[in-house]
Amino acid sequence: MPAHDLPLLIEAARMAGEVATSFVGGPVRRWEKPEEAGPVTEADLAVNEALEAKLRGARPAYGWLSEESAHDPLRAEAPRTFIIDPIDGTRSFIDGSRAWAHALAVCDEGQVTAAVVYLPMMDLMYAAALGEGATLNGAPIRASVMDRTDGARLLAARPTLEPRHWRGEVPGFRREHRPSLAYRLGLVAEGRFDAMLTLRRTWEWDVAAGDLILREAGARSTDRRGNPLRFNNPVPQVDGVLAAGPLLHGEIMGALA
Repeated sequence: MPAHDLPLLIEAARMAGEVATSFVGGPVRRWEKPEEAGPVTEADLAVNEALEAKLRGARPAYGWLSEESAHDPLRAEAPRTFIIDPIDGTRSFIDGSRAWAHALAVCDEGQVTAAVVYLPMMDLMYAAALGEGATLNGAPIRASVMDRTDGARLLAARPTLEPRHWRGEVPGFRREHRPSLAYRLGLVAEGRFDAMLTLRRTWEWDVAAGDLILREAGARSTDRRGNPLRFNNPVPQVDGVLAAGPLLHGEIMGALA
């Protein structure tokens, strides 16, 4: 049951925060991943190791999909699969920013059923279980009811608003950005922003947890073409992400090229 997995994810996220913050303020070894896949640090690997031990120890039949782990050939056949980003926003972590997160999700037949996004340096715990609603630090949250693009508060990278991505004039969004995709989705779920959009192919571990939190907060979360997000794919990527309240989501989809 989804609610059965959520307390485990919350407990694991808090443990991950203790591991990650133990590296804050000191020298941290870092290096670049192959094929320009971005930086990784010893903190990412330590968090990944701790999470795998705790989560797979508690649910040994579940599959495992993590940014910092080798491919698990059994995850396609597993009854459920953990989808994990040990530190979402590694560059922010390296730079000393507070805006990085642990993103933990459980996937069942392509759909996320329990999810947590935790920012330990900001003491923010977004959580959701399928059919149980979404919370921030234990209090219920709801997405924005904004219904028009003009003036909507959008979380997106600057290139997203290049004219080539839009059918006509670029909508009059009030654009901002946060480095962690998981945090961006949480901010939309709690209504602090009206929408989030990325048009690039996106790793599942960046958005799986946020997808459920958004949907349980009343938002609509799809790929860039309006298709429902499905997870635990053989190639663990989705075709961009658009998240917003149902009316605004439709407005943005209609404006996208």
